[in-house]
Amino acid sequence: EDPSLERHFKGHRDAVTSVDFSLNKKQLASGSMDSCLMIWSMRPQMRAYRFVGHKDAVMCVQFSPSGHLVASGSRDKTVRLWVPSVKGESTVFKAHTATVRSVHFSSDGQSLVTASDDKTVKVWTVHRQKFLFSLSQHINWVRCARFSPDGRLIVSASDDKTVKLWDKTSRECIHSFCEHGGFVNHVDFHPSGTCIAAAGTDNTVKVWDVRMNRLLQHYQGNAVVNSLSFHPSGNYLVTASNDSTLKILDLLEGRLLYTLHGHQGPATCVAFSRAGDLFASGGSDEQVMVWKTNFDAADYGDVLKTQKSGTSVDGTHHTLVEMDCGVHLKKTKTQDSGRNHMQQEEETNLANTLEHIMGQLDVLTQTVSILEQRLTLTEDKLKECLENQQKIIQNK
Repeated sequence: EDPSLERHFKGHRDAVTSVDFSLNKKQLASGSMDSCLMIWSMRPQMRAYRFVGHKDAVMCVQFSPSGHLVASGSRDKTVRLWVPSVKGESTVFKAHTATVRSVHFSSDGQSLVTASDDKTVKVWTVHRQKFLFSLSQHINWVRCARFSPDGRLIVSASDDKTVKLWDKTSRECIHSFCEHGGFVNHVDFHPSGTCIAAAGTDNTVKVWDVRMNRLLQHYQGNAVVNSLSFHPSGNYLVTASNDSTLKILDLLEGRLLYTLHGHQGPATCVAFSRAGDLFASGGSDEQVMVWKTNFDAADYGDVLKTQKSGTSVDGTHHTLVEMDCGVHLKKTKTQDSGRNHMQQEEETNLANTLEHIMGQLDVLTQTVSILEQRLTLTEDKLKECLENQQKIIQNK
């Protein structure tokens, strides 16, 4: 079934800049150039909350992983943390010296990363609301910054036409991707943490492997791409473009699946829900739309099951077999008429096989480290038993 429009929210008085679902899908947050943040209820007949506090356009919004907080960034140079309830209280973070374009929580909800026109990326602690450090190697506005799923890396996209990958601990830039022909509007990590996707004013979406730092896929559109979001299964990507369309890309096949027309005017933002069954979009037409994904549930239900972490004997969580994005992504074929088609096929097949082997090795490494952990645990338990026996014998 094709994706279908499910709900339609009207209430903003200017272009919508950002949308995000809460964990339980009961609420949807949106930010707008009208300086307001709206929290919409997904349940029928429930009223929306309008949060007022920012002195200028709200550029970005995001729910914390638990859903108890909403972060927003604004043209007033501040970041706010809101409690999404009737009162709508908020606290203010001040450290940027220009428009804040992007806010993102780490997956444990402890840290916040923000990106700004002051050319910096900043990291904050959520609970103490303290500014920690700045990453400053971009030489133009930074449009977007995201934590990797494990929180160890940060990726940022800028009007200096680069995407930069940072190590959070050492605070070093470990790689710059410079293949974009224009400003980079948006960037995000694949759910597996092995790839990133970036959208640009050069009408492209590019997918890179962050382990080998190489381009995996390239999608050429015919309009500026403003925003993108990975489906939780990691198999699909949805984009929002200036030609008013949303596009769903099939990453496994390396092709465009659907083009959706709903907005009048540029589609500015798009985001999948955490379960992937819905996605929301916002546009310059002041509207927020919620879409039913409707992909065959079997397509990604199985994949999601394999991604859920297996619990080992000792009760700690280990993700056993991650969907390894690098393995399954087919290279999108580049138009190169001069080269022999067969040779191209062979090279692609070889690359795919190598990628697959790499992926299998990754899985093996992960498995071995888990087995090592379990072995250590068993040894510890054994030692304990022996010590206890000694004690019993001594007591007797």
